[in-house]
Amino acid sequence: MAELYITKEGKKEKEERLEYLKNVRRPEVLEKLKTAREYGDLSENSEYDAARSEQGRLESEIQMIEETLRQAIIVDAEDLNKDKIHVGSTVKVLDVEMEEEVVYQIVGTIESDPDRGMVSNESPIGKALVGKKKGDVVDVKTPTGFVYQLKVLSIK
Repeated sequence: MAELYITKEGKKEKEERLEYLKNVRRPEVLEKLKTAREYGDLSENSEYDAARSEQGRLESEIQMIEETLRQAIIVDAEDLNKDKIHVGSTVKVLDVEMEEEVVYQIVGTIESDPDRGMVSNESPIGKALVGKKKGDVVDVKTPTGFVYQLKVLSIK
């Protein structure tokens, strides 16, 4: 099983989400269940079925977040060596062919959000960049077999 990395900020977000789910959403869903039970015969009660499904999804998400937080290795970007790229590093790179600068934050898979520039250490970009230094040029191989080069401009 691969190691799960999460940044300090990502851990805080997960903890806040967990607190919300337990202290706000869970009571709301329990209230829906209570209300639906009052409608009578549970065998033909679509409100009850919907509330039970919602409760199942909620409890699954709570369990998933708790397990993630138990297993995750917390990465504090402040403690990292700035000479090399690690999980938690923010990296400015140059797409050599496109002559375009891009900024990525390397994160664990559980925090990955490419639309926000947060790429997993297990993604093609993350794998290519982790361990590299400023000035290095890396080949990134996409799942389709296309290869492009990135030059590391800075590491934070």
